[in-house]
Amino acid sequence: MTLPDFEVVPRVGLILSGGALVLLVAGVVSGTYWSLVLLHVAFGAGWTIVDLFMGLIIGPILGSLSIPARAELSRRLMPKMVVIMPTLVTATLVAGWQLGLKMGTVNSGHPMHGWVVASYIVVGVMALLALGLLEPANIAVLIEMKKPQPDPMVIDRLMKRFVYSAGVIGIMQVAILVIMTKIRVG
Repeated sequence: MTLPDFEVVPRVGLILSGGALVLLVAGVVSGTYWSLVLLHVAFGAGWTIVDLFMGLIIGPILGSLSIPARAELSRRLMPKMVVIMPTLVTATLVAGWQLGLKMGTVNSGHPMHGWVVASYIVVGVMALLALGLLEPANIAVLIEMKKPQPDPMVIDRLMKRFVYSAGVIGIMQVAILVIMTKIRVG
């Protein structure tokens, strides 16, 4: 199985990611409630949408494809994910923490503090899975695919890890939606 050459980390994606992180820094530096809410909601929505789409739609499709078809889809999709997910995760967490500081929800005396702690636990686990399991598996697949003779079994094993983890994170995203709704409504 030979695939056309591709970039493991697309340069254009790095530029876009850099722009998003500049917006994040500007929002944090400004410290306005509006900018922090906008950043947290926008990046959080992006993270949620991508996770749900990958875990509940693409994951099952990917799992049912032949190994060559799976490799081709991975070659086109996964380099983009290498850039998108760390950006979304980091920006969501940073904006959310700054927002919590501004609103006082990180203080133990806040009436919603227990729900905020629950959100930190769920989001922390999701971030660990995304950055500690999915991202390395994704990069390992891409590196394997760049080899002159990629091993389809290695790619298959890593992609199964990716698909199952994405499914778990997708389910956790539903939990975070419930928690965030409770925090907002009270």
